[in-house]
Amino acid sequence: MYSTEQLFFLLTGLFLLALCFTLLVNSLFMRFFRTFGIRENAPGLVRWNASSKPAFGGIGFFIVFLFAFAAFNVLFPQASDPFRPELLGLLAATGLGFLMGLADDAYDTRPVLKFLVQVACGLLLLATGTAVDLFHVPLLDQIFTVLWVVGMMNAINMLDNMDAITSVVSLAILAAALLMQLLTGAAADMNAVVMIAVCGALGGFLFFNWYPSRMYMGDTGSQFLGVLLAYLGIRYFWNAPSPNGAAETWRQISVATVVFILPLADTTTVSINRLLKGGSPFVGGKDHTTHYLSYAGLTDPQVAMVFGALGLLSALLSFIAGVFIPRWEPVHTALYLGYALLVFGTLFAMTKRPQIARPL
Repeated sequence: MYSTEQLFFLLTGLFLLALCFTLLVNSLFMRFFRTFGIRENAPGLVRWNASSKPAFGGIGFFIVFLFAFAAFNVLFPQASDPFRPELLGLLAATGLGFLMGLADDAYDTRPVLKFLVQVACGLLLLATGTAVDLFHVPLLDQIFTVLWVVGMMNAINMLDNMDAITSVVSLAILAAALLMQLLTGAAADMNAVVMIAVCGALGGFLFFNWYPSRMYMGDTGSQFLGVLLAYLGIRYFWNAPSPNGAAETWRQISVATVVFILPLADTTTVSINRLLKGGSPFVGGKDHTTHYLSYAGLTDPQVAMVFGALGLLSALLSFIAGVFIPRWEPVHTALYLGYALLVFGTLFAMTKRPQIARPL
């Protein structure tokens, strides 16, 4: 229906529209809703920055996400059915995660309720056809799928511990997934449209979230992003089609681990360290991998740039795996998992260094 040039300008326009809309809506929020999402007295809430700021960035994400769904039929009326079961499942699961985050930002909900909603998000994806195909044993794959969704929702939430970190990491993961979509499918696809629109929303939010930030995305944003990134991880990395058509389990494991190494490494490091000290992994603190990079002498913007660079490197490695490695060999597994282990080991080792004064 569209030429390549027309499609490029159409999708670029969608990205710019999402970016400008998010800039506008967040500007309005900053003007009229200065106290929404501020929970100064919430038990267990520990923020890196002492000043309280509104946490409603995720509202813009979800509005743009819904707009992308609505706009797809208008932009591509001849495309395949946009309301396939897996897409309806994505819409339902992200909506549930968004509402849970909204309630948590407003009322500080109980952890058990939050966990049950996260499980429900995983079950919604599972029931509508989005499941990891790794073990080739239905029950094991189903359990792993729910654990992946719950784990990613918590990992993205925990990674939101310093200005711009979750934004740049999520952008890198979305870029990796978008590259895989363009390699394996058409650009005129609902998933591609959603990813481009959410990238624009994150870009518009980053204007307000870069250090010194004026707003946070809050649980509203992190829970929504957690579901979306978990879904994309299943579709484009855990279940990524091999270039040669063969089932290559170690390709799936290696590429998925590399793409998601930053949220996985931070959550694993924090959980291990807190459990070793007899604490709970789910209580906030200034002991994340990002914080220790700051203790080592980096400024907040430098920490965000380090995580952004690592995220883009991971996206590049996933692109290389999809384009230049037609057959997966043990050496590729060693290289990719070796890279992931190097990133994790370096970040983990940073948390064992003595803390120094935080740079101003």
